[in-house]
Amino acid sequence: MNKLLILACFAFVSEVAKAQVMNLDSILNKIQQANPVAKMYDYEVRSMDEAAKGAKSWMPPEFGAGFWMTPYSPKYWKADDMGPGMGSFMLSAQQMFPNKQKQNAEASYMQVMSSVEKERKKSALNDLYAEAKKNYYQLLIVQKKLKVIEGDEKLLNFMIQNAEIRYKNGLEKISAYYKAKAALGNLEKMKLMLQNEIVQASITLNTLMNKDKNETFQVDTNYVFKDYSTVSFDSSTFINARSDIKAIEKNISLNYLQQNVERAKLKPEFGIRYDHMVAWARQPWQFSLMGMVKIPLGRSTLMNRANIESLKWKTESLNQQKQMIINDATGMAYSMRNEIETKQKQIKLYQDNIIPALRNNYKTMQLGYEQNTEELFMLFDAWETLNMTQLDWLDQLQQLLIMQSELEKILEVK
Repeated sequence: MNKLLILACFAFVSEVAKAQVMNLDSILNKIQQANPVAKMYDYEVRSMDEAAKGAKSWMPPEFGAGFWMTPYSPKYWKADDMGPGMGSFMLSAQQMFPNKQKQNAEASYMQVMSSVEKERKKSALNDLYAEAKKNYYQLLIVQKKLKVIEGDEKLLNFMIQNAEIRYKNGLEKISAYYKAKAALGNLEKMKLMLQNEIVQASITLNTLMNKDKNETFQVDTNYVFKDYSTVSFDSSTFINARSDIKAIEKNISLNYLQQNVERAKLKPEFGIRYDHMVAWARQPWQFSLMGMVKIPLGRSTLMNRANIESLKWKTESLNQQKQMIINDATGMAYSMRNEIETKQKQIKLYQDNIIPALRNNYKTMQLGYEQNTEELFMLFDAWETLNMTQLDWLDQLQQLLIMQSELEKILEVK
């Protein structure tokens, strides 16, 4: 089973080596275009927009037909010497006219409903972008680590081959030789782990892009540190940038519009009713024309007034939720920026001081080893320190890039 996994990892990585190179922007654009989350919200918005077209519809007319003021006994229906006959067949039609104010309020409410989903779509995409950046930077660092390991393998092979020659000539101790052999095996183990990380991160990115999960690609190893040191993390920054806050504001607006709908329901509605009576025998045909009014009074208004009061407190709750998000985001943004600045200083120390010094130390040891003034053990120790420091630097770099992506998620920067 382990052999099959190793072969699968090697096969995947060999495909990656000749795959297309994708940068971060192209991956994020593909997520925006193809991820089912985006399409789901698009269809939800379309559904609400279509429903809003019926906001100003009327109540359906009502029709009726039947006997009107007709005796149970049919003998009284006919005309005779005693009278013209009794009873009629009635046709009835009724129509209620909607209150214009109520129609306008409902139309305004339904037309704004989809705006909440549009903001929720942006917020959902922001979460997907953050996940994509995390895996993208993981791939980026893994590719850099593999290049470091490739160089390390060449150095170790040089040490091993040289040590074998020297050992045969009695010029080298065998213990350092075996340490170098073990280190070469550890590099192979690390390569397997990194190749598995490539597979996992690639599957995640392909999933986010809604592509074939086994499709191979490479990421552009260039990266940019963005400067957020001058950005002011006040409430306006997040109100203007964060889609989840905008969605809450839209919900607050919806609550006010829904309150208007409930208030409009307290207004009277008018209608008309027409009845036409087809009389039996010698009776004249008759009609009835009536105006009607529905006036919400007393207990019939309890639900509407309760809804208005409920929406008022729901609005207060949303306002507090908005303030909570702004407060949390502000604290997280300042904290993250401080961590980024500290991490940048650490990485600068690695790049400007620590790694150059260790690289020079290794070169000095290598020169001494070639001139037989240093032993393999000392050269191996210098290589091991340099190797561990370089990999630690790449780990620190990955942490910095992920911190940057988390700050961009907080600020909702694509």
